[in-house]
Amino acid sequence: MKITTWNVNGIRAREAQVVEWIAREQPDILCLQEIKAAPEKVPASLCEIGDYWCYWHGAKGYSGVGLLVRKDSCPERPHFAHPHFDMEHRIVTAQVGAITVASVYVPNGGKDYRAKLRFFRALMEYAAEFRSTSDALIVCGDINIAREERDVHPKERGQVTGQLPEERALFDDLLGKGLIDLGRAMDPLNDGLFTWWAPWRQMRQRNIGWRLDYVLASGPLATRATACTVAADFGTSDHAPVVADFQADP
Repeated sequence: MKITTWNVNGIRAREAQVVEWIAREQPDILCLQEIKAAPEKVPASLCEIGDYWCYWHGAKGYSGVGLLVRKDSCPERPHFAHPHFDMEHRIVTAQVGAITVASVYVPNGGKDYRAKLRFFRALMEYAAEFRSTSDALIVCGDINIAREERDVHPKERGQVTGQLPEERALFDDLLGKGLIDLGRAMDPLNDGLFTWWAPWRQMRQRNIGWRLDYVLASGPLATRATACTVAADFGTSDHAPVVADFQADP
């Protein structure tokens, strides 16, 4: 099983690149964030992908998430839903067999920091519900928190939203609900593991970035992960796709 998460920073601007990514990588599940479009405004080339069940959850010009599930992995259309704490079109889930996949776009917090914390605490409570069940959970998306100091290039570090101790403590609490940060688990020594770069001064080319995009998997499922990589050279969004691969369920 292959899962990709990508903040596209505008689905209409990245239409051709999403089509290219699907053709090239053929992910079983594709989680998209910041689509910035109402469902009826999503390009037809993405609404009519024959191999995928597609779900779009957005509004004009702001926020929004999408979830695409390959029909080979899920012959019947999965149940798509929004947990009760959804706000501003920031989360959609799909039930794929015994796995619940969530495409999540956590608020940046720059304009309303308290709203960010409320959303994140609700996400923690949601994740905690899975600890008492046999179902697996994968949370994919733009979490808008650099989990550790090394998840920000030294030139970008500071006491700013996305790097605050309170946010990092909440992230640790989320992982304490039984989730594993696959990017770090698969690449524990890489201090240049970033997924977002400011779109100026060749920050991406110089790899002066932040790690904001994650694939988080519940414990038993995480043990089947074989890789979790950042496609830093793909696309023109300010975020790069993150790709997680899993062994088949025995």
